[in-house]
Amino acid sequence: MTPRAGLSIALAVFALDQLVKWLVTGPLHIDFLGAYRTLLPIFDLRFTKNEGVSFGKLRAETDTGRWLLVAFTGAIAAAVAVWMFREKKRVDQLALGMVLGGAIGNIVDRVRLGYVIDFADLHFGEWRPFLVFNVADAAISIGVLILLVRALLIREKRDDVSENVHA
Repeated sequence: MTPRAGLSIALAVFALDQLVKWLVTGPLHIDFLGAYRTLLPIFDLRFTKNEGVSFGKLRAETDTGRWLLVAFTGAIAAAVAVWMFREKKRVDQLALGMVLGGAIGNIVDRVRLGYVIDFADLHFGEWRPFLVFNVADAAISIGVLILLVRALLIREKRDDVSENVHA
């Protein structure tokens, strides 16, 4: 069974991520370090180059590092895609689609530019609960959170076969 909904979510996340990055760096001209635009008292669009992965770790400061990071994140995206195709539960397929679409969006940035464009800066005064992020990062985080909540807190109804074995 093809996870059409998961693939659709992946495509939508990827497209939205790339569109918003284009809008921020193109028409809005927030395309250099230090450039920002305040949208709300607690939210700015702020250009940042992310040369690493989660929380700026595993920084790729050389071409070799960049391509190793592309290969590493590509392998993770491939594993997520395989998992999505094997997953039977629709909600998990959707969550995996969010992760996959976000991963591909960030991989495309890294291949094209050598870094990932981050721009969303949520802050409360000087306190920032998150690093500057993008649509792809948000989708990955939400998808992983859904998977964790479902795995740790939600018990699915077992099928009749497994219930009869324990009877």
